[in-house]
Amino acid sequence: MPTTERSVYTSQPIEKVWAFLSDFTTTEQWDPPTQSTERVEGDGGVGTVYRNVSKVMGRDKEITYTVVEHDAPHRLQLRGDAGRVQFLDTIELQPLPDEVRVHYTVQYTLKGPAKIATPLAKKGMDKVADDAASQMTKVLSQL
Repeated sequence: MPTTERSVYTSQPIEKVWAFLSDFTTTEQWDPPTQSTERVEGDGGVGTVYRNVSKVMGRDKEITYTVVEHDAPHRLQLRGDAGRVQFLDTIELQPLPDEVRVHYTVQYTLKGPAKIATPLAKKGMDKVADDAASQMTKVLSQL
């Protein structure tokens, strides 16, 4: 299962960072491919379902994310289903002496004929991760 990881750091309090990132609708602000994210079921905890629309290779792609782990204020994990692509997104917050480390991991699996594109997907995911880390750093600094 290919994996892409990035870490960013912020001087914001962990509770503020958690409140922002654990509401997955905020992906509209920090995840550049995201066009929209809405919570369609749940209260934000385990079992909550989000409908995300992201621009992928110039086309809108719908992804259904379900929260599978919610350990405030340290770890949020969501399983994403985009049909031929499955995601496991993990956001981990680590308090440090003068800042908070935000570590974001995306594991993904291409299914069926799409599997052949896995090496290309890795390059694309790395670019998306770089852009998201940059945007997340900017947005978190403005909380």
